[in-house]
Amino acid sequence: MRITGLPEVDILQKIDWTQAPFTASYRNFSANSNSQGAWYWNKLDYSGKGQMQWVQKNYMIYNYCTDAKRFPLGFDPECYLTNLS
Repeated sequence: MRITGLPEVDILQKIDWTQAPFTASYRNFSANSNSQGAWYWNKLDYSGKGQMQWVQKNYMIYNYCTDAKRFPLGFDPECYLTNLS
C-alpha cells in the first residue's frame, strides 16, 4: 500500500492519522470475483490454499495475528480461524 500526502514513512510504524488528508492506494491490484458463488464460509481447495500462501509470502508485510507484543491482551477472533500456512 502506498500512502501519499505524508512524508516518507515506514508502513510498519504507527501512522498519525491526525496529519490527514492523504490517500492510500494499491498498485497492480486486481480482484476477481467467483461466479460460482464461493463465499467466505467455503473452504479453499488445495490450489486455493497454495495461491493464498503465495500471496502471503510475496505481498504480506505485516500480520497482526502474530504480533503478541503489540496485542498482549489477545488477538481478534479472525486470528483463531484455521491457519493457511
